[in-house]
Amino acid sequence: MNIYIRKQRWKLGLASAAFVIVIASFWYTNNLVKRIAKDEQIKAKLWAEAVQKRAQLIRFTHELFSEIQSEERKKAELYAEATKQLSNFGENADYNFALKVLQDNTTVPVILVNDNGEMTPRNLDPEKSKDTTFLRRELNLMKEKYAPVEINYYKNFKSYLYYKDSKVFSDIQLVFDNLIKSFREVAINTAETPVVYTDSTRTQIIAKSDKIDSLSINTPEKLKQTLSHLETQNPPIAIDLGDGQINYIYYAESELLTKLKYYPYVQFGAIGLFLLIAYVLFSTARKAEQDQVWVGMSKETAHQLGTPLSSLMAWNEHLLSLGVEESIISEMQQDVKRLNTITDRFSKIGSQPTLVQENVNEVLSNSINYLKKRTSRNVHYDLKLPEEIIQAQLCTPLFDWVIENLCKNAVDAMDGKGKITVEMWGIPEGLIINITDTGKGIPKSKFTTVFEPGFTTKSRGWGLGLSLCKRIIEIYHKGKIYVFNSELNRGTTFRIELKRE
Repeated sequence: MNIYIRKQRWKLGLASAAFVIVIASFWYTNNLVKRIAKDEQIKAKLWAEAVQKRAQLIRFTHELFSEIQSEERKKAELYAEATKQLSNFGENADYNFALKVLQDNTTVPVILVNDNGEMTPRNLDPEKSKDTTFLRRELNLMKEKYAPVEINYYKNFKSYLYYKDSKVFSDIQLVFDNLIKSFREVAINTAETPVVYTDSTRTQIIAKSDKIDSLSINTPEKLKQTLSHLETQNPPIAIDLGDGQINYIYYAESELLTKLKYYPYVQFGAIGLFLLIAYVLFSTARKAEQDQVWVGMSKETAHQLGTPLSSLMAWNEHLLSLGVEESIISEMQQDVKRLNTITDRFSKIGSQPTLVQENVNEVLSNSINYLKKRTSRNVHYDLKLPEEIIQAQLCTPLFDWVIENLCKNAVDAMDGKGKITVEMWGIPEGLIINITDTGKGIPKSKFTTVFEPGFTTKSRGWGLGLSLCKRIIEIYHKGKIYVFNSELNRGTTFRIELKRE
């Protein structure tokens, strides 16, 4: 198993473990949020039920208050009837009953006004009642409060009985008002949620909690939008206070619950961002480390090749002086020159090469002609070059290395038998070179990974050839190299794209 496969499996295993951890954490956090949300909903329902029960208490109090108020009116009317009976001197008048009614009225304050405007008070402060100004002020208050009871007696002579609420009734009224006020406070301030208390028309705000922004309800349109938004979260609570109108309480989820709902996404977003940054930093550090290893290996290789290469050049000159056949010496010189080129290639790894304007037609032709003589006769080369001369900025030793690596890989893919087609043509912004073989082909899933360091399908090899090709073309020459097309058992086409000035 090569290093690339092992690395891929490690990556897959770590990614799977991370995925399981994230899913487990998300599941636990989501369940926690659901439980808290359920508790919040239970609390909201309990609060709503408490509001409903308090509203029922207020309604009952209001009905009781109305009954007491009706009884007070009846007392006033009964008092007026008793006064009328005492004013009529008839044989059938029940004076004892009338006197008893007058004596029993010890709670309802009344003022009897006759035709002459004379005022007769009852159940008012005895000392203050001696003051006419006080009586007139009380009379005006009674006139504003209730309509008088008219008393007809003796030949259309009339008197008017004015009255107001008794002290008992006033105390009950105060309790009722305090109950209404406390209800609003309970409805608005008890729940830790945004609450709006409206009238029956839902256009007037009776009260609101501090969780509601005043700017969100300062116009009828905004109020309508806010109420609609609250209604989507919880149905409004109808409040019947017994006055013939139904008010409404709108409320939403608490701020804590809302934050908890989005907490898992924020949490895993932060974790994901952290992992992404860590991965980028790790990849950068790993790539820099690989670069240093490659550069060191290349420099050392170039240094090691230098000594035997110098010796070979000397031996070549010596053989030439001995009169060895010149054709043999020429081929040996070509190989020595090639070794020198290879040494030059390795020495340039890690440093920015100098690009020179070159005739790409000539560079390709020289490279293919050299490979033809050193490849099996069962491999046929087909070089297709345009008639026009195409020039580009190249580092010829490194560019030759790319062509040589691609062609050697093609020979291996064809098992030493087949056809390699090298075709070049120009485009307005640059040039394109296709190198096509008739070998085993590459699966589409491997189109990108073949350029990864360590990837190889051979039993021997480091898997660095195509990785170096990619570095030379894309980093040094600012071009592109990729698998243009491939079919299993039919062949592969690698494409190189370079820019021209």
